[in-house]
Amino acid sequence: MAVMMKAAVFVEPGRIVVQDKPIPEVGPLDALIRITTTTICGTDVHILKGEYPVNPGLIIGHEPVGIIEKLGSAVKGFDEGQRVIAGAITPSGYSNASLCGFHSQCGAGTKHGWKPLGGWRFGNTIDGSQAEYLLVPDAMANLSPVPEGLTDEQVLMCPDIMSTGFGGAESGGIKIGDTVAIFAQGPIGLCATAGAKLLGATTIIAVESIPDRAAVSRLMGADHVVDFSKVDPVDEIMKITDGRGVDVAIEALGLQQTFEAALRVLRPGGTLSSLGVYSADLKIPLDAFSAGLGDNKIITTLCPGGKERMRRLMEVIASGRVDTRPLVTHRFKLEAIEEAYELFSHQRDAVLKVAITP
Repeated sequence: MAVMMKAAVFVEPGRIVVQDKPIPEVGPLDALIRITTTTICGTDVHILKGEYPVNPGLIIGHEPVGIIEKLGSAVKGFDEGQRVIAGAITPSGYSNASLCGFHSQCGAGTKHGWKPLGGWRFGNTIDGSQAEYLLVPDAMANLSPVPEGLTDEQVLMCPDIMSTGFGGAESGGIKIGDTVAIFAQGPIGLCATAGAKLLGATTIIAVESIPDRAAVSRLMGADHVVDFSKVDPVDEIMKITDGRGVDVAIEALGLQQTFEAALRVLRPGGTLSSLGVYSADLKIPLDAFSAGLGDNKIITTLCPGGKERMRRLMEVIASGRVDTRPLVTHRFKLEAIEEAYELFSHQRDAVLKVAITP
């Protein structure tokens, strides 16, 4: 008889519930980790609402912190009992996409139909981390030991939110002295703000209307916070930049309105770095796009994963240069995750991120 565990399972649109599921069997290249802390992502809310399709019965979640319970027979370089994280994106390291340098897209293609997100497996194509145990595939490419002295909550943002936000700043090619606008200061936007500062941006303009998020935005490095509920953000950003526009605009919400505004505030030759998960077709306005002649770049980023990425992010945390602990605003036990989803999906009580502990 299979040994069972508690897990948050997608049942149908509108329903993610805690159920008993078998603890996974460990293959030669796998590792089983006992989850000590995980969290809910905005993408999980897209799944809950039926805006992003996954199979019924799938365990949701892709942000694990835990302890190695069991190693596959071929896994070397790790020990059972070791504290680790794994990225939300789990590349094999040997796929065509990985060998082309696009580890996040590892495994993308016809196997997953229209989904171009091959490297995102947890809570997408395989069981995820909102459970007592998680099976990590290709463990030698994906497990990263947590440095001594760092707590679960200090590294909880590394698997996805921090990697994604930093990735948007990196993809934008931010340079020392740049002016950067970041549209929306949810968890990913806040990490993009921190990433922009680390990369050398000297004028960082955050667009946000919620006072608590605006306050955290300043902690993360924003020099200006534009409240879009009170002023037109495009007009205000052009005023702040004396009509020059920004070198890089980061879109971190996933709406036509913010995508278009990010395009409109670019200087000639500027870059729009898009991080949002979009639920409908985007339109590019002719004037904002300079009829295609503005020397602009539009680039998208899927959260970089793999153990080396995780190591680097945890080094940033350990150095004290970025502190993501203010992003964890609420805490729930796994058994109460349905309550956590209700809070998080409706963005009540100034929630940013929730810590889930089995």
